[in-house]
Amino acid sequence: MTFRFYAELNDLLPEYHRFKDIKEGFKGRQSVKHLIESLGIPHTEVDLILANSHPVDFSYIPREHDHISVYPVFETFNIANLSTLRPQPLREPKFVLDGHLGRLAAYLRMLGFDTLYQNNYMDEELADISVNKNRILLTRDRGLLKRSKVTRGFLLKTLDPRQQLLSVVWRFDLLDRILPFSRCIACNGIFEAVDKLEISDQLESKTRKYFEKFKRCKECGKIYWKGSHHSRMLALIEWMMEKSGCE
Repeated sequence: MTFRFYAELNDLLPEYHRFKDIKEGFKGRQSVKHLIESLGIPHTEVDLILANSHPVDFSYIPREHDHISVYPVFETFNIANLSTLRPQPLREPKFVLDGHLGRLAAYLRMLGFDTLYQNNYMDEELADISVNKNRILLTRDRGLLKRSKVTRGFLLKTLDPRQQLLSVVWRFDLLDRILPFSRCIACNGIFEAVDKLEISDQLESKTRKYFEKFKRCKECGKIYWKGSHHSRMLALIEWMMEKSGCE
């Protein structure tokens, strides 16, 4: 049996397997999903499998002389008439992140995306939240995305939070959904406008003197205004839009 992986799926393979046919022996009846994951590719990264040029699903049992072609998520190539493996996209993308992605969680919330994050989530808890609450699981842990119950996920391939953000925006086509500064970075709550007089006693003297417009998180009560952090966030958004070709 021969496997061939296409496009960015090769990034997940050892160098000696990239962009070439992989001859793989197997014992007994094993699903194509199991064999793909044994080569290091989480099933959440796969959108289309062809066995001898015919679409199959993850339950397909390969035969000895099969040629298996495995494709990643397509963004520009029209495969509407083929049998893709991912569930339908969420109407409103929502995320849950593992404990190593705190900065990415802050960035996603800054852009207005519903993002659950705690640094003490256990793997089983992350998988359950993803499934039961229809959230896309973002992680750098391949093993977590190989759990059979997880159907919506994305494997991040970099440690750089800015590049992680860019890859998530590209993968899920989020540019037109950005609502900057609409969510609390600390807890994911929604902002509401608040009168300065109502919160005046909670502000430091310089903040009270130089700023007039404020927002407050409906959940945790944290107060936000357009301070220096606001400029840094705008610069990050501009950088992201530039990298995405939206100057």
